[in-house]
Amino acid sequence: MYAILDIETTGGSPKDCKITEIAIYIHDGSKITEEYSTLINPEVNIPYFITNLTGISNEMVEHSPRFFEVARKIVELTEGKIVVGHNVSFDYGFIKSEFKQLGYDFDRKTLCTVKLSRKYIPGYRSYSLGKLCDTLGIGITDRHRASGDALATVKLFELLMQKSAETGQELPLGNQHNGRMSNLNEFLKPEDIYKIPEECGVYYFHDSEGNLIYIGKSKNIRKRVLDHIGNTNSRRASEMCQKIAGISYELTGSELIALLKESQEIKSIKPFYNRAQRISSYPYGLYDSKDEYGYILLRIKKIGQENLSPLTCFENKDEAILYLSNMVQKYWLCQKLSGLYDTDGPCFHYDIRQCNGACIQKEPAAIYNERVEKLISGFGYSQENQLIIDRGRSATERSVVCIEDGLYKGFGFLEITECYLAINDLKECIKPASDNRDIRQIINNWMRRNKVEKVIRF
Repeated sequence: MYAILDIETTGGSPKDCKITEIAIYIHDGSKITEEYSTLINPEVNIPYFITNLTGISNEMVEHSPRFFEVARKIVELTEGKIVVGHNVSFDYGFIKSEFKQLGYDFDRKTLCTVKLSRKYIPGYRSYSLGKLCDTLGIGITDRHRASGDALATVKLFELLMQKSAETGQELPLGNQHNGRMSNLNEFLKPEDIYKIPEECGVYYFHDSEGNLIYIGKSKNIRKRVLDHIGNTNSRRASEMCQKIAGISYELTGSELIALLKESQEIKSIKPFYNRAQRISSYPYGLYDSKDEYGYILLRIKKIGQENLSPLTCFENKDEAILYLSNMVQKYWLCQKLSGLYDTDGPCFHYDIRQCNGACIQKEPAAIYNERVEKLISGFGYSQENQLIIDRGRSATERSVVCIEDGLYKGFGFLEITECYLAINDLKECIKPASDNRDIRQIINNWMRRNKVEKVIRF
């Protein structure tokens, strides 16, 4: 017996979002035997764009039952049945999350009609429910509503059962959700994952046709890959997970090299799921400008708010504020002009004699700006040519990053067989690469926050 279902939600992540509608069709393998659908009051606001997509508004669910009021019905309907859905890990993840908040462990076997479709009707460009049903001539009424999508999934599932019978293959008995491996693509085996070393490097996800769909880096590749496998925190993450049919990797030893290699290859190859990422690893930047009196202003802003390149960037706002606060003290800068103290008068540091009064034009702009320029000069590469030496992929190997004439030249690896190596020997291992803003941010942030084995200036 199967419980074929679909849900609508307030967003893409079960961590932050809630279910607004659920529809369940009980199927005995030949026909529907029972059906159930209801709107659910999520007890949170439904975003405007979700209402535009589904048609479900706050007013519609205001008097609908809350999840705990329908939980018993969902348990009874799905008890002893295999839960079927299109991209089922998304629906199952939300339902499991809702039950977890009630203190109940919802545990069912699942079947995904996306995976089954790829197996029994291969060769389609898209396996989204809408496009697949259009191609197969399956009509969908009430698209993006739980009942309409669930009924379309029923029709698709019946077609897939027919295809499996024609090939003499029985449908799988469902995946038991007892670990991250339950959502693996059929071409990927658990042993493939456990062969990946727990070392630093860059990893590559390939689809069933060998296309590169994602590039990532990690200090522990296997651990990071396992984090991806079975990720149902968003529809896109779940979709990517199901497409991973092969994994390759390259060890780098140095995390700095992994960052540089990842950035370089994403830019040149542009894998689909890297292009789809919208959130930067460093979302906050430090920007400079001048006020009407000629003083250099410093401001922390989200990257993208300014049509300018930031002086440097940070992983989060707290890190940015802490760093800038330390620099204000180090260079004796004004809190107000650095955006750390909002006032119409002098800053707090002026009151305690830790600011020379640039905030009230008491200190000449030219003198104040000299100290700000010293801070800013540290964000670019040093004027000196330098080789950054760090760990390699083995005990006898070192990684080398080259900066020359104010430009990043590339990186390489070198076996250390002698106590001393000439500059030219170190430079010969460098594979040329392009310098760009992202590379500069990676190197500057890394050197600011981490120690390397050695820096050789030449």
